[in-house]
Amino acid sequence: MDNEMEYKKSNTTRPKVLFFDVNETLLDLTKVKKEVGKALGGREDLLSLWFTTMLQYSLVTSASGQYKPFGHIGAAALQMVAANHDINLSEEDARTVISESMGNLPAHPEVKEALTQLKDAGYKLVAFTNSSKDGLKKQFKNAGLTEYFDEMLSVEPTGKFKPFADTYTWGAKQMGVELEECMLIAAHGWDVAGALWAGWRAAFIGRPGQQEYPLAPRTEIIVSDLKKAADILVTYS
Repeated sequence: MDNEMEYKKSNTTRPKVLFFDVNETLLDLTKVKKEVGKALGGREDLLSLWFTTMLQYSLVTSASGQYKPFGHIGAAALQMVAANHDINLSEEDARTVISESMGNLPAHPEVKEALTQLKDAGYKLVAFTNSSKDGLKKQFKNAGLTEYFDEMLSVEPTGKFKPFADTYTWGAKQMGVELEECMLIAAHGWDVAGALWAGWRAAFIGRPGQQEYPLAPRTEIIVSDLKKAADILVTYS
C-alpha cells in the first residue's frame, strides 16, 4: 500500500474494546478459494464474485426483514454463480462446500503474534462475525485462536448482518461500552464503513484485493497486516 501506516494523530485514546472481523481479517481464505473453485469447475477466479454475491444477498435478506444463516446464504450464492456458468450444483452440495471449506481455515501468519501483543497491552479482544456462533467456535478451535479472545459474538441474535447499524449498536451493548469506545478491525471496506457510520472507530487491514470505501469517513488506521495495526494500537493511551 502506498500509505503503509497512515493514521490520525488527533485521537490516540485507547478504545475500550477491539472488535475483530474474522474471515479474511484473521483467517486466510486460500482454502475457500480452492474449494469454491473446484465446485465451479476449476474457476478459482470466481471466488470474489461468489463472496460479493453472498454479501449482496445477506443485505437483501436483512433489508427484507428476513434472516437466514450466513452459511446458507453463502451456499445459495454459490449455486447462483454456478448456474450463471452452466454448472449444476445442488443445495446440499453447495452447503457442504461452504461448511467444510470455511470451517477449517488457518490464521494469517502474523495474526497470533499481533493478538498476543494486544492482549499483553491490556486490550479486550472480541470476535465479531456475520457467521453463526457455532461456526465461529469451530473456526477458532481449528485455527488455534480461541484463547486470544475475551468474547466471540455472532450477529445472529440481531436478525441482521453487518453492515447494518443495528449490529454494531448491539455489539457495543453486549460488551457494556459506548459506541465511541469500540474499534472494529477489518479487511473489508463495507464493514469498516458500516462501523464508522454507526459511531465506532475502525482500523482497515488492507489484505490483497481489498480497498476502503471512498465515500465512507476516513479510517484512523490503514495498514497491510494485523501486526502493523497492533504496533500502532499499543502506543495509544
